[in-house]
Amino acid sequence: MNRIVALLLTLLVTGLSPHLLADDDWLITNVNLVPMDQEQILPAQNVLINDGTIARIWSGPVTGHEEVTRIDGSGKYLLPGLTEMHAHIPGKNSDQLDWTLFLYAANGVTTVRGMLGEPWHLQLRDQLASGQKRGPRLVTSGPSFNGRSVNSPAQATAMVESQKAAGYDFLKLHPGLQLDEFQAIAKTANRLEIPFAGHVSQDVGLERALASGQASIDHLDGYLIWLAGDKKRDPGFFGFALTPELAPERIPEIAKKTAATDVWLVPTESLMINVAGTESVASLQARDEMRYVPENLLSYWSSAKREFQSSGNYTPENARRYLDVRKSLIKALHDAGANLVLGSDAPQIFNVPGFSLHRELQIMVDAGLSPFQALQLGTVNAARYFGEEKTSGVIKEGAVADLLLVDANPLEDIGNSRKIAGVMLGGDWLSRERLDKELAKLAGSGAGKNNSTGN
Repeated sequence: MNRIVALLLTLLVTGLSPHLLADDDWLITNVNLVPMDQEQILPAQNVLINDGTIARIWSGPVTGHEEVTRIDGSGKYLLPGLTEMHAHIPGKNSDQLDWTLFLYAANGVTTVRGMLGEPWHLQLRDQLASGQKRGPRLVTSGPSFNGRSVNSPAQATAMVESQKAAGYDFLKLHPGLQLDEFQAIAKTANRLEIPFAGHVSQDVGLERALASGQASIDHLDGYLIWLAGDKKRDPGFFGFALTPELAPERIPEIAKKTAATDVWLVPTESLMINVAGTESVASLQARDEMRYVPENLLSYWSSAKREFQSSGNYTPENARRYLDVRKSLIKALHDAGANLVLGSDAPQIFNVPGFSLHRELQIMVDAGLSPFQALQLGTVNAARYFGEEKTSGVIKEGAVADLLLVDANPLEDIGNSRKIAGVMLGGDWLSRERLDKELAKLAGSGAGKNNSTGN
């Protein structure tokens, strides 16, 4: 049997099979709770989980529950599972599908918003929800609306209606849309009550996107073009070509305008740093999580990075200024009260699923957010985005049991979010031992083929 196929079958059978992992009741004892509805730690709590739901939380003695499987939480910290708001999910026949889903789950990512959907993702979404296939909950877009797939306002309207009827959760926007096409998409989507999210086409512009009811603007697309005065020329990689013309003194103005809307922002700053930063290819390749990346995918990422660094407008000075302005923008948007959620864009250039979201948390702290504020972006804020704040993104009775158990306090040091002791995924327990066993099989296996995906 092909070694790659054999490995993926092993993951399905021994690592992620719902039959092997399923157990109706779990009891996490003597654990420190990080409930995320308030900035606090609740010490020595017991958490009873039944059928994928948090049934009871209490402190003090544990009596009864003799038949419940117990997890010792002594000295550990329990927080809600994380949400990756800008994920890419491979297609049905991709060798990377199970690799991607497992790495998300192994890093405590219990919900992903798939930003480039296809018809089969509707089936995958249902399989994940039912436990037929193990992995994070999937919220999926349909195929992209872009300058090639859309050729008129009438065709754009029909495409929105078709994707709504098919049952997609939202619409994905890519660049290249003309203003009248975008307006047709927005009008129809708002009428049919299906969110539309993603990029800001240059013909549309940031302020029109903010006023349109767009659910999210990802990558802070359009913001640097706005800071450069809406120059009508090729902005390059998310405005990088305009770096010398950026006017950071305008940041408070656009932060205030954004905060006055209901639009959510997904910075995906880890991708920006990977691509536009000055870190060498060799250094990026040496990151610990790259051992899980197929060799041909790592080679593809490396070539993309080298190509960007060899482009005509790339200089280390431009790179530093570009990222400094983005960092200031993120902090100003957060301080102004704009809606921010956590997303890294994985798997993309040196962004390994799950691992990159923990890097994104650190980047948010480096931008000036507290560890609690950074964690909010991937827990309670994501739940608010989906309208699920009563049942998701927090630890309380009645909430879904998507949980992340870590060995140290993440509110003291955001790096502690990576010290994973186990993951509760919809009521199924992935212990550290089980995760390590499956990760060891992936390390250096070459499982997967190069499947590049769009932003």
